[in-house]
Amino acid sequence: MLIGYIRVSKSDGSQTLAPQRDALLAAGIDPTRIYEDLASGRHDARPGLTACLKALQPGNTLVIWKLDRLGRDLRHLVLTAEALRERGVGLKVLTGAGAQIDTTSANGRLAFGIFAAFAEFERELIAERTQAGLAAARARGRLGGRPRKMDRATLSMAMAAMSDRGAIAVDVARRLGITTTTLYAYVNGDGSPKAPGQALLDGIPFRKEQTQAA
Repeated sequence: MLIGYIRVSKSDGSQTLAPQRDALLAAGIDPTRIYEDLASGRHDARPGLTACLKALQPGNTLVIWKLDRLGRDLRHLVLTAEALRERGVGLKVLTGAGAQIDTTSANGRLAFGIFAAFAEFERELIAERTQAGLAAARARGRLGGRPRKMDRATLSMAMAAMSDRGAIAVDVARRLGITTTTLYAYVNGDGSPKAPGQALLDGIPFRKEQTQAA
């Protein structure tokens, strides 16, 4: 099954989704299976993308117009592509620099493999830097551990992964480079956001007192 995602950065009428929608329809996607956002790729919450990632099932193919419609930045793009691959979901890009990406073809699978290699490389760099930081802290007489960290891109992927009934929280956290404690601080077991997660999606600072007051 083909599922599409389209996005423009402005909702003031100066940009239109029509060219992207027309391209996806021409690619054979059912109009009821096209998800959309009117939001900046870098700063705004993207509920359409969150819903799209939740809807994808193993064997499906996510179709986008250009690579920059999917990723907030290179890191988010690589992590999203890797998460799709691990879920058995394909990716097809219709135009632009990523137009060779189509995992239904041999060349497309090669491109997808490159994404996976980049993701693994980044994970190893993070682990290496973490160990170096801990060693430096111990040398100065301080103990430490991995800092709790969650950003919107990681949260969106965590929500999509946890919405799968077969998801294992420990595996999801490991793939995203966070602790299980951090995962459950932001996401419920069914993939819905907890109060801190919703605040992060909305771009609102969250304080523990808000949970206590509620």
